Amino acid sequence: MSDQRFIIEMGMGNDQYGQDYTKAAARAIEDAIRHSSIPMFDTMGILHDRMRVQVTIGVQEPDRVDCAALAETLPRGRATVIATHGGLNVTNPDSGNVLVIATAAVEAFLPYQGNA
Repeated sequence: MSDQRFIIEMGMGNDQYGQDYTKAAARAIEDAIRHSSIPMFDTMGILHDRMRVQVTIGVQEPDRVDCAALAETLPRGRATVIATHGGLNVTNPDSGNVLVIATAAVEAFLPYQGNA
């Protein structure tokens, strides 16, 4: 049987002044996982490296996100990060400054645990 998703967390992050899509994405990931605690690893004796983590980032300019750098920051599991079109850019009409808003979906998967 294939992997089963056991958690999905959503988050939002922004970069108000630097138009840094990776920074906004990192903040969205942090927002998504900030309140998560998964005690089943200790309870069931499951190693964290069995967990596959899939992160999807939504921003207006996905090619400006350093997905490899973001994957390195995730604290547990085998992580992959992809960026897709989404999020939002908001331009201040007075200054022309662009506020970058990113959204993140962080999903965690484990091999089927039915026999555990």
